[in-house]
Amino acid sequence: MNETDIRKYAELMQELGLTGLEITEDNKVVRLERTAPTPSKEVISVAPSSPAPAAAVESKDYISVKSPIVGVFYAAPAENAAPYVAIGDHVKKGQTLCIVEAMKLMNEITAEDSGIISEICVNGGQVVEFGTELFRIKK
Repeated sequence: MNETDIRKYAELMQELGLTGLEITEDNKVVRLERTAPTPSKEVISVAPSSPAPAAAVESKDYISVKSPIVGVFYAAPAENAAPYVAIGDHVKKGQTLCIVEAMKLMNEITAEDSGIISEICVNGGQVVEFGTELFRIKK
């Protein structure tokens, strides 16, 4: 099963409101899980026709660490272990920030640059999509 198929199944789960799906193909089993969506109030916003100057300043001050894969986010190497990083921690380029589990493989996500962790954008055990912002690191 390739990444495109997995993405299609993930979209189907989202569309149908499923929290789990298991597919068996050629004696291989793939299990997809996600947290149940919480009901929220509908928010309507109007985007400005040109980007605000403040947004450009923020992007220069922060490094956004995004998930390179679809999987489950883990902030620590084990359930009872301390997290890899916390808000306010100084991190160096190449330092492990978290793990994203995809198809039973633990993928370490590392810092692409040095800085200070200013925001952790996801919770432990949360399913993340490709491109989901995981951390913001202040330069």
